[in-house]
Amino acid sequence: MGKGDIRTKKGKIVKGSFGKSRPHKPAKGKKNTPAPKGEKGEG
Repeated sequence: MGKGDIRTKKGKIVKGSFGKSRPHKPAKGKKNTPAPKGEKGEG
C-alpha cells in the first residue's frame, strides 16, 4: 500500500482522484466542535 495503490489517500493524491479515502471536502462539523457545557462530566 503506497503511491501505486489508488485505494489509499496517498495513492489518490498521486493519481489526482477523489473518493471515499480522499473526499473533495472534509466532513462538516466533526473535527473542531467543542462539547456543550453543563451536560456531561461536570460535578
